[in-house]
Amino acid sequence: MSIREALDKFNGLKALVIGDVMIDSYIWGNVDRISPEAPVPIVNVKDRESRMGGAANVAKNLHFLGAEPILCSVVGKDGSAETFMDLCDSLKISKEGIVRSENRITTIKHRVIASAQHVLRIDHEDDAPLNSNDTDLLFDKIKSLADQADVIIFEDYDKGVLTPELISKVIQLAKEKNIPTTVDPKKRNFLCYEGVTLFKPNLKEMREGLKFDFDGSVIDEVKAATKELKSKMDNVHTMVTLSEHGVYISNHQSDVHIPAHKREIADVSGAGDTVISIASLALAVGLPMDQVAGLANLGGGLVCESVGVVPINKKALLEEAERKL
Repeated sequence: MSIREALDKFNGLKALVIGDVMIDSYIWGNVDRISPEAPVPIVNVKDRESRMGGAANVAKNLHFLGAEPILCSVVGKDGSAETFMDLCDSLKISKEGIVRSENRITTIKHRVIASAQHVLRIDHEDDAPLNSNDTDLLFDKIKSLADQADVIIFEDYDKGVLTPELISKVIQLAKEKNIPTTVDPKKRNFLCYEGVTLFKPNLKEMREGLKFDFDGSVIDEVKAATKELKSKMDNVHTMVTLSEHGVYISNHQSDVHIPAHKREIADVSGAGDTVISIASLALAVGLPMDQVAGLANLGGGLVCESVGVVPINKKALLEEAERKL
């Protein structure tokens, strides 16, 4: 299968995206002077913008890749939740799996960008694990929607939506229905994803999750860490993103290391969301392991050339993939 054929097959795939959704809020401005009240810059605001963040940014990437994402998460019953729902509507992204809870607030990350520099971030969130009632409500949504899915993606930002109980029940459900599962993990639930199809940590997450220090530039050490992960989780594939050292993928019988491509990096925010989106769809259409990693590696690099969290451009991805893969 050619890369063009694979990207064409992305169109119409349905992906259940389960995890922590949020709003990425941007305040854009200029800095001309320092405050007389404290040694901090004064930002003269020129523009404001709200974007889909966290698991919702994965959904946005999937949408721009031609797939149909179905978001499954929990938000508050607050004004920010209304803003989030409006953002979903703007892209016609399904909200069928969204639970509104009085026990939560909707997560917002406010970023202040001054003269193309990220100068401040303010987080408004509740990262306590979901209570049992909200967990049950969310799982009922997932169960009712799972039959539509070609792949299930866990997007974990450690904000409490993904609990060990929920993770275990969804993985079992996916196995019963023969649906591949992919994971973009964080520290809290790192070892809770036993038996998933594709587990995609970055270098920092792998070190923290395993409590295993290793050098990402030394592939033999990455292999040893991956072997340790396999012994604990029995996952099918492990793909470790290594920043400037590229990406490593293993099915625990064979492995591939793909170096990073040279780029002008503007902002790494959201790159992991793009990587898991591309890898999940590539896995769902049956691309071989090396092409799953190669395509995801290219996409993650492309979005790093823009300031802020932005989705992948499918046309740009295709053009670069046909040149480099």
